[in-house]
Formats: sequence, structure tokens, C-alpha cells
Amino acid sequence: MRFGLNFFPSFRAEDSTTAAYYDQCLRIAERADALGYSSIKTVEHSFYDYGGHSTNPCVFLSAVAARTRRIRLITGAVIPAFHHPAHLGGELAMLDNMSNGRLDAGFGRAFLPKEFEVYGVPMSESRERFEESIGMIRRMWTEERVSQKGRFWSLEDVRLMPRVVQKPHPPVWIAAISTEESFVYAARNGFNLMIVPYAGKPGQLRELVKLYRRTWADAGRKPGAEQVQVAQFCYVAEKRDEARAGFERICRRYLETFADAVQSWQGKSSDQYPGYDKMVASILATTPDKIVENGGAFVGIPEEVVQQIRACVDAFGANEPSMQINFGGSKDAEAFRTLELFASRVMPAFR
Repeated sequence: MRFGLNFFPSFRAEDSTTAAYYDQCLRIAERADALGYSSIKTVEHSFYDYGGHSTNPCVFLSAVAARTRRIRLITGAVIPAFHHPAHLGGELAMLDNMSNGRLDAGFGRAFLPKEFEVYGVPMSESRERFEESIGMIRRMWTEERVSQKGRFWSLEDVRLMPRVVQKPHPPVWIAAISTEESFVYAARNGFNLMIVPYAGKPGQLRELVKLYRRTWADAGRKPGAEQVQVAQFCYVAEKRDEARAGFERICRRYLETFADAVQSWQGKSSDQYPGYDKMVASILATTPDKIVENGGAFVGIPEEVVQQIRACVDAFGANEPSMQINFGGSKDAEAFRTLELFASRVMPAFR
């Protein structure tokens, strides 16, 4: 079983500077590479303390690439709707080269109305832009020259540079939360799946993952070849009370910053995001304890965390947890303690 790290900044100016957060992440990445973690992922968000310190995953992951040798680099996720596909495809190809073929390209639709507003993209066009852009990028990665007239972008005799290292192209991942169409789209196109358990209803998400696996097999692909990555919070300590208290402190800050970001949903709805208003309300009503109870976090002493991971596998089948161990307000001592304890006393249980 593989285990990765998810760098999702969610902190205030009084918690950390952005530069200090990057520095901590890069040092964690170097150590994770040596300890045998499988992947490092980071998000694309703008304008808020929730994720907004990571506006360009390719820039951050390029720094990770220069400091590591084997760990996979995942954009988790870049937003095609906000970028020209030739530009985004070229940035990703550049990262694939800088890492010597260690890129996994994760794409998402975005869901914060403010981001769409600032970038001048109607939320009603979200899915069409998403699918059109990914299709163009995949063509530019695999074909020598591409001409295509789409609804939103046009390519005329385009030869993308640089060329990708991995053939036919880097693995593609799709971020999905609660929209059935996203799970089906990923499976039909042979793309891997990234999910966020604490953001959706546990029972509903389990059924959507099952749908993804069924659709994958129905499309004629080898069952079991699909990959599922589960975003989880993680906080490990030698004492249970210390783990719970430390997680509660930094998770409450995460929930505060999330609440700020989703204020732009007030009074809005979109047929492209059915049920998102209810999902947002559910997250705003949650607590760190509820997140742990509902299986959205691995928190406790190592032996407890082993059992929590087994429950995650029972819920979603074979998967790779992508764990957020530092939120931006995390001290070096606690972030590295989680990293080391997980590697020495949790990972061996799954080898």
C-alpha cells in the first residue's frame, strides 16, 4: 500500500508566513522522499487563506523535484477552466521534464464562485471547459502537431514544447467530490480518481467510488488497474490525548479558512454543482471530532492510525491515502513527528 502527502495551505498571517510554510513543506518533502512515501500533492486555489498560498502547483512541485529523487509529484489539482490548454499543457510537460518523468497530472473543476468571478469564467461553463481542455492537453502530449477548433479554445498546427518524458503521457487524475458525472467521466477516459471523504456524505461517496470502478470495468479496462487517492488529515503522536489536541487546534483553523472561502456561495446555486450548497453547509457545521469519527482523518497513536487506515480501505477499496500533516500553523516538531512515526510504525503494517 502506498502513502502520499498533501500540501494544502490553510492558515492565517499570524500562524506563519507563506515563505516559512513553503520552507517547511520542502524540508518535509526531502525527508518523505528518503522515508519511502509515494507522492506529494498540492492544490490550486486563489484569493483566500484557504489554499490561496498555492496559486501555481507547478512552481511549488518544481522546487520539490529539485530536492527529491524518486517521489511522485501530483498536481492536486490544476484548474483547466482558468488557463489556456496550450499554456497549462506546456507547464505540466515542463514539470515532467524537470522531475525526469515523475509527474502525475491531476485536474479539478474548481468550486469557489469568487475564483470564477475574478477569472471571468461562468460557473455554468465549468464542466465543458474542463473536459475540452483536458482533451486538448492529452492530444498535444501525444500527437506531434494538433489542430482543433473547440467551443472555448482553438489550436492551429500546434507543436507543444517541451515534449513529455512519460509515454504516452503522464498519468491523469480527476478530482471528484459529489457529482456523479465526474466519477463516470474519469472512469470512461481511463483516468485515476482523487476523492475527499470529509467533504461529502460518507455513504454517498462510497457508492460513487463503486460506480467509478464499475464504469472502469464496463469500459473494457482491466479491473483493479484503476487508482483511487483519498485526501485525509493526519496527526500522529505517542500519546492519544496529545494527538487529538494537536489535530483539533490546526483543523479548527482549516475549517475557519474554509468558512471564509465558501462565503461566496451565499445566495448562489449552479446546475453544474448540484448539492454543493448543502455540502458547504455540512462542512461549515462539522468539527474536528466529527471529521475523525466519520473517517476523514487518521489521528491518534500509531496503532489507532493503522486501524483507521484499514477502515478507509474497507470503505473505498484499495487506495492511496494522500495525507495533510502540516496545515501552515503546524510546528516543525509536530509535523516531522507525524512524518516519522507514520513511516516507522504505521507503514510497516501495510507492506
